[in-house]
Amino acid sequence: MKSLNLGGHLISVEKPIIMGILNLDDYSFYDGGQYNSEEKILNRIEKMIEEGADIIDIGAVSSRPFSSPKSLQEELDVFKTYFKTISKTFQNTFFSIDTFRSEVAEYTLDHGAVIINDISAFRIDANLPKIVEKYQAAYVLMHMQGMPNNMQSNPVYNNLLQEILYFFTERLHQLNAFQISDIIIDLGFGFGKTIEDNYKLLKNISYFDYLEKIQLVGLSRKSMIYKPLNTSPENALIGTSALHFEALNQGAKILRVHDVLEAKQVIDLYQIYKNVE
Repeated sequence: MKSLNLGGHLISVEKPIIMGILNLDDYSFYDGGQYNSEEKILNRIEKMIEEGADIIDIGAVSSRPFSSPKSLQEELDVFKTYFKTISKTFQNTFFSIDTFRSEVAEYTLDHGAVIINDISAFRIDANLPKIVEKYQAAYVLMHMQGMPNNMQSNPVYNNLLQEILYFFTERLHQLNAFQISDIIIDLGFGFGKTIEDNYKLLKNISYFDYLEKIQLVGLSRKSMIYKPLNTSPENALIGTSALHFEALNQGAKILRVHDVLEAKQVIDLYQIYKNVE
């Protein structure tokens, strides 16, 4: 049975689980700026938990295409303003922190977080794995070609699947030097990929089973959904749900989502589908 060790608690992912997104940066994709007070933040977390979120992923730096990150001090200030209250209010909730900075990771892990979700695969901050090891936290290792400010300028691959597999193999080899509770991989949909690249990855999620890691998928309302449909992120929920079903069918075990209730419905229906003889 596949499971995650989160803060000493073993969490089964035989039935896929949900990571609800909480963006605390005004410029974050889709819902940036909506959660800018303690009351709004706590209400949002409570709603996601009620709807079925297993993990809450909190980020304070936008990584949308062509964005430039806020400073370390600005990012830290957001977490120092809100995270102690968040972790004390929801003591039985698993919190993931979306950051590529070891200082932010250390502060939040010290105050109750159990996962670090790093879009950079520790290429920005080589000290990050040491901090994750220190707290015996789980770690999300994501693939990204380039950095947010240039990743969508002109993404090009000679062999998409092989290059990304090599990337993970090399990064995982480096992580062997650290005692990290669990490593989750994220193919990085929309992070240095064309729309065609994203769909090829979606169709080949199981190709990366070779790595023997739990896979997280972040598709929620992304341009690979709304651009082909000539619509907007606000109108991309149906498309998101359709692609979530396929991701589960390909072996994804964690859905990172803006819309928890709908993702839970997809998982529940997928479980019925999967178990039919």
